[in-house]
Amino acid sequence: MAKKEKKTNVMRILDKEKISYETKSYDYDEDDLSGVHAAAELGYDPDMVFKTIVTHGDKTGPVVFCLPSEKEIDLKAAARVSGNKSVEMIHVKELPGLTGYLRGGCSPIGMKKAFPTFIDESCHHHAAISISAGQRGRQVVLSPDDLISLIGAKMADLTAK
Repeated sequence: MAKKEKKTNVMRILDKEKISYETKSYDYDEDDLSGVHAAAELGYDPDMVFKTIVTHGDKTGPVVFCLPSEKEIDLKAAARVSGNKSVEMIHVKELPGLTGYLRGGCSPIGMKKAFPTFIDESCHHHAAISISAGQRGRQVVLSPDDLISLIGAKMADLTAK
């Protein structure tokens, strides 16, 4: 009999909201917790695996951004769309206390508090995108529209050119 996979908080939230998703697991590497590594392990286009970046805005406090794993965030654009003069990445040590997640397992779903969240507009180039399931080595694949609706995200152009 197959061992039943333990659900993460992200999966429980998606179930509760009756949002369709698929889960994928992979062997993560402590030395490479990137979304690009996750995409390679899962055989996905890195463009459809979205990473979650948590920043601190000078006016708003914490702001969350989701963008394709192989792209870099444009901090000036991120500040502009979030109503800040500047945003800076939060220190990795602050991540668990602020979000409830570890680096490499941070999901925009189910953080300790609902922070303003922005997702790169390229998400609509895909029928489904992959985001962290809230645990290293686990991803959920879902419709970008379902994700946007669930977390109240706004779309913006967030990637550095």
